[in-house]
Amino acid sequence: MLEKEEKLLTEKCLQMAADAGADKARASLSKNVMSIVSTLDGEVDKVTSCLDRSITLNLFVDGRYGSFSTNKLDADSLRSFIGRAVETTRMLAPDPCRDLPSPSRTAKDAVSGNELGICDPAWNTVTPEQRIAFALNNSVSRQAGRAPLTKFFERASCVAVARQRSNSGPGESGGWKLISEEGEYSDSEYWNYVVDSQGTKVLHSETSFEYFTELTIQDSRGRKYSGGWWEASPLLKDFHPERVAPAALEEAVMQIGPKRCRSGKYRAVIDSEVSQKVLNPILNALNAFNIQQKNSFLTDALGKQVFPAGLDIMDIPRTPGEACGKMFDSEGVATSNHYIVKDGVVQEFFVNTYMANKLGIAPTIEDATRPFVPRFGSAGTARQDIMAFCGDGILITDFCGGNSNPATGDFSYAIQGYRFKGGKIVHPVREMLITGNIVDLWSRLLAAGSDARRCRAKLTPTLAFDDVDFSG
Repeated sequence: MLEKEEKLLTEKCLQMAADAGADKARASLSKNVMSIVSTLDGEVDKVTSCLDRSITLNLFVDGRYGSFSTNKLDADSLRSFIGRAVETTRMLAPDPCRDLPSPSRTAKDAVSGNELGICDPAWNTVTPEQRIAFALNNSVSRQAGRAPLTKFFERASCVAVARQRSNSGPGESGGWKLISEEGEYSDSEYWNYVVDSQGTKVLHSETSFEYFTELTIQDSRGRKYSGGWWEASPLLKDFHPERVAPAALEEAVMQIGPKRCRSGKYRAVIDSEVSQKVLNPILNALNAFNIQQKNSFLTDALGKQVFPAGLDIMDIPRTPGEACGKMFDSEGVATSNHYIVKDGVVQEFFVNTYMANKLGIAPTIEDATRPFVPRFGSAGTARQDIMAFCGDGILITDFCGGNSNPATGDFSYAIQGYRFKGGKIVHPVREMLITGNIVDLWSRLLAAGSDARRCRAKLTPTLAFDDVDFSG
């Protein structure tokens, strides 16, 4: 937990800055305690415990601005550090647009740090032995001989053999064998305390329990395929590491026997695990910094119908009990649940205090904290429903490189996934590209499900788009 002495020391930084000649200051203490158990092929490979603690100072001195960070958190070291930081700031060019946010905009209700209920007291009860048990008991290598994963092995091998008729050697598990597996269990407690010389005092805390597995299998022809999966939760009672091994194994086995598809236009279904790839360019383009730099394809989009009617994009940082929520941003400005895009109309840009002064526009929030795309269309809620609605197309399960142009919205992404017909997967595909423009892509939106993974910061569900250009 965050000790009272640590909070007092953070607050003293403001007085130290004033004593050194700063006109205004903000101090932000970040503290993260983490334990990690790494495994290799079902055996403990490494155990790590770490504590990261630092204070970041934002100093406003004679119309100049500087940002500095240190992890030497005793009073004498801080006083010396802050004195030198103030002198350094005086040597910088004046920047009259830099300022603290108006006190009326800062959060007043982030007092205990756990207003959202995502700092679990159970974190303090987890023992080293339990951490090792989490890491070992949920690995594929340890579960391979027991139910229910044994049944999954059998089902997955049957899928592989059915897909690859030329696979003559039974190998292990009937057509493929497990080559290697890396796993990692971790749990952490994070604290962030932000104070400024205008009276802001806001506190955030969050715990996290995570388990990840990446494994490699080999078919009878010697070709290797990898699969990975992870589960995470801020609350121990909602943590399900037992789901990881079957999902990782299924991802690997499903890739056996890829085929090429002809270039052309297909309906594209983008799995919820990777669909944030086509949302990120929109969020970046709405950032005032990119707009000021003329590096945004949404520069004139505010208040305009840019996206399909019926499409909403929201920010829901104040959802109790869910990971990645926060009551305030790095300036201490209060967050809120609100629309970014409503019925296809852009509602806001992300404008921090600096950009507001520079552009002469009203400040909002510095970025989307927890963006969320609600259900769109009548296709259904889950990936399988949306594939059935689309009929034929390509399911995208991973992006393997590529880029988008932030100024124009043009993109080119390498993908891998599956060809599906009649709503059912036919075979894996690799070495294909999708190309187009982000605004045009979203104008072709057919459906958005309601299957976003709640453990992710960006809540993007399975998405379906019409007439997407694929080349292979």
